[in-house]
Amino acid sequence: MAVLSKANGALLPVLLLLVEWIVLSRQPMPTAAAKRWHRRAVTVFLVIPSALVAVYLLYLLPGAIHDAPVTRGWTVGERLLTEARVLTDYLRLLVIPHANSSGLFNDAFPLSTGWLQPASTLPCVVLILALIGAGFALRKRHPAIALALLFYFTAQLMESGWIPLELYYEHRNYLPAMLLFWPIGLGLARPGKLRWAGVAAAGCILLVLGVLTWQRAGLWGDGTRQAQLWAAINPDSARAQANAALYDLAHDQPRLAIARLERSLPRHPDDIQAPINLIGAECRLGAVRRQTLEAAEYALARTRLGGQTAFNWFNDALEIAGKHSCEGLDFAALQAILDSVRRNPHWRDIPGRQQDLHHLQGQLDLAEGKPDAALGSFNRALAASPAPGPALEQAAYLGSHGYPSLGLAHLDYFATLPPGPKPGFGMPRIHAWVLRKQGWWPKETAYLRHTLETDAAERTAQTVK
Repeated sequence: MAVLSKANGALLPVLLLLVEWIVLSRQPMPTAAAKRWHRRAVTVFLVIPSALVAVYLLYLLPGAIHDAPVTRGWTVGERLLTEARVLTDYLRLLVIPHANSSGLFNDAFPLSTGWLQPASTLPCVVLILALIGAGFALRKRHPAIALALLFYFTAQLMESGWIPLELYYEHRNYLPAMLLFWPIGLGLARPGKLRWAGVAAAGCILLVLGVLTWQRAGLWGDGTRQAQLWAAINPDSARAQANAALYDLAHDQPRLAIARLERSLPRHPDDIQAPINLIGAECRLGAVRRQTLEAAEYALARTRLGGQTAFNWFNDALEIAGKHSCEGLDFAALQAILDSVRRNPHWRDIPGRQQDLHHLQGQLDLAEGKPDAALGSFNRALAASPAPGPALEQAAYLGSHGYPSLGLAHLDYFATLPPGPKPGFGMPRIHAWVLRKQGWWPKETAYLRHTLETDAAERTAQTVK
């Protein structure tokens, strides 16, 4: 269940093995038979699953080395160097708690491109290695300290290792930090003449942490103030500035949002967050400037990230263009934006991105009254990455816009395509297996086909009349 909920749940047997090796193995077994059964249980339920996790992580390494420069813009080596500084910063936040932190927007965290670039990289690497070494060295004399250290760094393997995830997220510490302060708790609870001092210290710690939690909860309960604070703490984060601008727009302050995004745009010309949100802010005033559209085209032609963000934004922009409610944002402007996406070298070889691009082109074609061109674009979207979900969605889209016969033609085209690639290991593959066992897609396809055929027949009858 842990693995199905979150990928790092796969580390559970590794973490339990650490607990067994450092702490629980010290407890003697009552009989020799019990000891043998215990060893077998540890081997079957902890050692073998842990070995499988290690093999799986190693299996992911070649793909990570290949994909990271394309999808993230940094290498696995640069990521590992950077994560030493990230982990050090995590520890700083844990050891010295603050009411406020950088929050969810850490896209501007500096990348380590060498051992001394920035200069803090090497000291942080040495610190992390020293703490891990201390964990092994203290295993027999101070098992609580050893377990706290090794548990923390082991629990970071998935999200702070070589898998090319985002570099920094503070919430990744929830599980790793679970035992980090256990040794302090044991020390404060130690019996003796000075136990009262330990109790007093524990009370003070709880009081301070309670006040900090109250302050942080108050901030999280006020989205506007939180967005403004995070934008101030992270001036170089395009996401933080875009998030604050969205709150400005929600409070009917488009000029403030425009000013914020205009300051952010020169700092991140390749990031799509500022220009696409700037288009939305200017449209709130009735017109978008040509230079803003050009900034969006420039970013979309160069960005590595944000494909889903761009996809969702284009749907909203298409609706605005269809209503003619924003001067300058018309179908021609959206076509120029799609053309700029086609020039993006980072998305050119990603089937999912190409499918999105053709799908958006089909929507634009249909909005411009070119249904046959829309069918061609939707067919190219399926050819880029054949899958029943997009096929049904696009066929239904054609039918809902008055072209059920084209929707049927789209389904017929999908039937001629070879099966698409299987989903990757994990929940997507399990979900696909469940749908296949239920016969979900054949049933949905038959239902949609019947609906389109009925609609097409009605339209033909009306034409004859």
